[in-house]
Formats: sequence, C-alpha cells, structure tokens
Amino acid sequence: QVQLVESGGGLVQPGGSLRLACVVSGFTLNDYAIAWFRQAPGKEREGVSCTGKRAGDIFYVDAIKGRFTISRDNAKNTVYLQMNSLKPEDTAVYFCARSLWNVCVVPVVAASYGKWGQGTQVTVSS
Repeated sequence: QVQLVESGGGLVQPGGSLRLACVVSGFTLNDYAIAWFRQAPGKEREGVSCTGKRAGDIFYVDAIKGRFTISRDNAKNTVYLQMNSLKPEDTAVYFCARSLWNVCVVPVVAASYGKWGQGTQVTVSS
C-alpha cells in the first residue's frame, strides 16, 4: 500500500540545521508531486514546499525561501527538506504528502494531497 514515512526531526538551536527525509513506497515517486507541510500548535497546517515531476517545478513559501531546500532522489524513493538557519518560528510537526497530480499547484493546500506521512517533530529552541 501507499506509505510515506518522515524522519530527521529533532531539537536544534536557532541558526542550526536539520535534514528531513520522506521515504515513500507503494507508488512510483517520479509520477507525483510531493510537498512538505508543517503544523505548529494552535495553527493551521501550512504547505511550505513542493517538488513536481519536472526538474525545476519547485515551490517555497516566502517564510522559508533562501533557508530551506527541497530535493528528490527518485532512485531512493526519497524526498528531502534541507533546513538551514532555523528559527524558533520553524518549530512544528513536519509532514510530507503526495499530491493528486504530478505538478506543484500553488498555493500548496492540504486538499490537493491525498496521502500523508505521520509527521516528524522539529523544535528550534535554545
């Protein structure tokens, strides 16, 4: 069956880095767009980045531009989110999700994503 499994979260100091990984199974990664969402306590789930089937089909929300990088390795069935210069406001549970399509549709909203991972906690604190 379709599965998405996130890993790589943890506790990091402001200014630090983490790399999240989303390992997928049960489908061909290259056939779908994949997005990273995050949800902080008391806030709505926010789509922060997306990678589509075509090279260069990449989206970042303004809050993370220049700090986060999304990438995919289709051979390893894995999508990554490299997070640098982390801020306390980046604290959230991060989810990866499979789009209904193979392109990134902007804005990145949860309704466009049909399969989800269980999430990984990222805490940025000194």
